[in-house]
Amino acid sequence: MRTAFDFTPLYRSTVGFDRLFDLIDQTARVEQAPSWPPYNVEKVGDDQYRITMAVAGFAPDEIEITQKENVLLVAGHKHPEQENGQFLHRGIATRAFKQSFSLADYVKVREAKLENGLLTVDLLREVPEEMKPRRIEIGTGGGPKTIEHDKAA
Repeated sequence: MRTAFDFTPLYRSTVGFDRLFDLIDQTARVEQAPSWPPYNVEKVGDDQYRITMAVAGFAPDEIEITQKENVLLVAGHKHPEQENGQFLHRGIATRAFKQSFSLADYVKVREAKLENGLLTVDLLREVPEEMKPRRIEIGTGGGPKTIEHDKAA
């Protein structure tokens, strides 16, 4: 059962949140997210995030990580193997995969590494100085107005 959200009342009192509402609506419409390969998304600091994916059996040249605007795409395609023996049981999945992640504004990939069958993608949010909160002086006439950037950490 799918529940539709009506964001119309919020449009009356918010400005610039269209992308957020579209993202929530899009997420509600997704029938089933891919469940393979398994992954974790964790917050490791105020502006630092980490995605860890279990990709046992894949080599670094068989995985492609692409960031286009606010979407991170992780895709894996296994090279054809030469089978030297007959498998009695094949439990290690080597099927191709595509997993996409929607990123917030100013979130960029800092580093990606593959170690012990785990692909780790470290992300960092770097807000440009001009986008950080700033204090705006209120003038009392025709004099110049001063804008100071907030140095809060």
